[in-house]
Amino acid sequence: MNVVLNPKITILGIETSCDDTSIAIVQDGAVLVNLITSQWIHKKYGGVVPEYASRFHVESIIELYEMAIQKVGLRPEDINAVAVTRGPGLLGSLMVGLSFAKSVCLSLNIPLIEINHLHAHATSLFIDQKANYPLLCLTVSGGHTQLLFFKDESEFDVIGQTLDDAAGEAFDKTGKLLGLKYPAGPEMDKLAKQGIPKFKFPMAQVPKYNYRFSGLKTAVLYFLQDQQRMDPLFIERNLTDLCASIQHVIVKMLLQKLNIAAIDYKARSIGIAGGVSANSELRANISELCDKNNWNIYLPSISYCTDNAAMIAYLGYLKYLKKDFADLSITALARYPLTQTQ
Repeated sequence: MNVVLNPKITILGIETSCDDTSIAIVQDGAVLVNLITSQWIHKKYGGVVPEYASRFHVESIIELYEMAIQKVGLRPEDINAVAVTRGPGLLGSLMVGLSFAKSVCLSLNIPLIEINHLHAHATSLFIDQKANYPLLCLTVSGGHTQLLFFKDESEFDVIGQTLDDAAGEAFDKTGKLLGLKYPAGPEMDKLAKQGIPKFKFPMAQVPKYNYRFSGLKTAVLYFLQDQQRMDPLFIERNLTDLCASIQHVIVKMLLQKLNIAAIDYKARSIGIAGGVSANSELRANISELCDKNNWNIYLPSISYCTDNAAMIAYLGYLKYLKKDFADLSITALARYPLTQTQ
């Protein structure tokens, strides 16, 4: 009797929501390759320039795709489906990735899977580890800050989010006031380790589990203006302490709402995702909070914190198992609110 084994499910992931081009391949839920190329030019302008971002995606995406295929020794015909970020993000950047994904699907006659970028960030927690539910996930990045309550792997509710700037944006904007290069978050984290949080900045009082960070930028701006009138070298003399103070209040704001939500929702586990989840003070403080409350903690690998296609392909694999496919007529969405139906 001949036994026919089920073929492996191979998903190609494509991520181009902002200024990182990424291609990944996931097979049966395991990441085989996760390639990312970042665009250096935006540092010159102190922020992402949309036109340059989309142009560099066009120049790099095909080469990155070919490198990924070759690296794992697969043929294009081995791919079962293509998962791609539909939104949210920069419209021009998203269109590059979506157009390329459609072309691969048409050439290979395989299904397309649309991915919400925010959903993928949260799901990145589960790429290398099994979760213990119910779980509260804090997603923090340059453009987004959200609290998601997962009842299980596929059912979740958005219970809180930023009402203006995101946490990562607060790092970048206040860092720019200090003269740090874009993106300022990693450099501020590094400098903060050498300082102490001796300067006090206000925390926004926001109802429920939501956040506001734009007021912090304004408070830092006025504080620096006042201090520099008395001492033009104030920032230079106090840079490490300023970084420590700003980082301290951002982390404190994030954890205050997370702690309240975790208690209210009786969460058993806590996770953080997104680019800011790589911040060392946030990781240390959330680990301490979880130890204190006997909560399980889920921290993604550093390679899955920033924008990457591994999280896109992994969520695509989960959606493939449910045959949750998209029509090739779908368009990119700069605004793509996350809902529990995704």
